[in-house]
Amino acid sequence: MSAAAAAMVSTLDRAFLRARLAATRPRRARGDVATAARLMQSGAGELTPFEQGNYGPVTWSAIPYDKAPGAPGIVTPRVAAAVLVPLVEHDTGFTVLLTQRTADLKSHAGQIAFPGGRMEPRDADAADGALRETEEEIGLARRHIEVLGHLDPYITVSGYEVTPVVGVVKPPFDLKPDPIEVADIFEVPLTFLLDPANHQRHSRTVGGNITRAYYAMPYGDRYIWGATAGMLVNLYEVLTGA
Repeated sequence: MSAAAAAMVSTLDRAFLRARLAATRPRRARGDVATAARLMQSGAGELTPFEQGNYGPVTWSAIPYDKAPGAPGIVTPRVAAAVLVPLVEHDTGFTVLLTQRTADLKSHAGQIAFPGGRMEPRDADAADGALRETEEEIGLARRHIEVLGHLDPYITVSGYEVTPVVGVVKPPFDLKPDPIEVADIFEVPLTFLLDPANHQRHSRTVGGNITRAYYAMPYGDRYIWGATAGMLVNLYEVLTGA
């Protein structure tokens, strides 16, 4: 772990998290297309080809980046969405609660994600939408969650403009996953996700000749990648000031 990350982890508490999330930070393009362009420009030799056999079935969208909603030069309506980045406050330190989506969903099937989804007219703001979706998806009641702030908006190739809302959850709490949307719920130590040594740069070739590049943070047999990994890299940058 870098010196900056190690120093930050040693002082990690709710007050620190709230202050870092509230601090002014540079505006950067965030999203699948922007991440791919940045990683490709950094040098294709640094990219590790994805190995399907290491992680079991991991689905992939067929949308090429150059035609994706939000791609440079393409104007398209975007669907507002919000996710909760749930930091579980254990006595031994924070973990991040993640879900694995069911294999038969129409979009992002089988992928690891934060609880959340599209905004609805009844939602007062992104935090309200993220808390509502979290309760609907995994049964985590909003009374257990203290919202601390949000990360930068993230635009996915499927056309969603996602606001990641960061909240702290203190055990004990009950979970009741929606069996239609959620196949599994698990936790990953925040120290693992904030260690830049675990921020891998992967690539896949789709459509025969289109290379996609994205962040990945494999954890055991869990393949955390794409938008979820990109938001976690954003969390690292916000907390460390990188």
